[in-house]
Amino acid sequence: MSDPRWEAVDTYLHDALLPADPVLDATLADARAAGLPAIDVSPTQGALLQLLALAVGAERILEIGTLGGYSTIWLARALPPGGRLISLEIDPRHAEVARSNLRRAGLDDRAEVRVAPAADSLRALAASGAEPFDLVFIDADKPSNAGYFAAAMDLTRPGSIVVVDNVIRDGRVADAASTDPAVAGSRRVLEAIGAHPRVRATALQTVGLKGYDGLAIALVRS
Repeated sequence: MSDPRWEAVDTYLHDALLPADPVLDATLADARAAGLPAIDVSPTQGALLQLLALAVGAERILEIGTLGGYSTIWLARALPPGGRLISLEIDPRHAEVARSNLRRAGLDDRAEVRVAPAADSLRALAASGAEPFDLVFIDADKPSNAGYFAAAMDLTRPGSIVVVDNVIRDGRVADAASTDPAVAGSRRVLEAIGAHPRVRATALQTVGLKGYDGLAIALVRS
């Protein structure tokens, strides 16, 4: 589902609020040239992620789903000196493109891409006793979202933020009879978030360059 007005407004908001950024433009261009799907967050969504990271003073960020590193750059730029971002990616080709983009952005000293199924990487992080993450951005395979959210709850602290992307699915998330695995995965994660005793959360519908979708934002409590 799309509407030319949504794209026009997104373009206006980008031009009005966000400065020109050749590094981010080159990141998208390289991702397309490498054949990666055009499913990156939009510029205004990237800016929202960065603002959330800045608002919580994030020093450690976990990203589940790297693609070409576009959202990774937005998030990593919010880190203070000594901050750390770990991004989990299953596809070695995607990781190669993302690492190249992070190097060009001057962020490869603070942003690391780990290649493996995200569930395996999450288990390894938990087993290693990793320090809690201040922000987790979940943007990978949608059927696994509830599992990723559960893992995120074991890797965060009170005051951390968990963001789950693409939960509205062109409005199909309201259809309990849907057989689409991505829709079912979105329903499972939203219901898991809503039932979790340690979070306060909301979800927002969005329209724009990425069509009709939305995201969930959860605040971890004690």
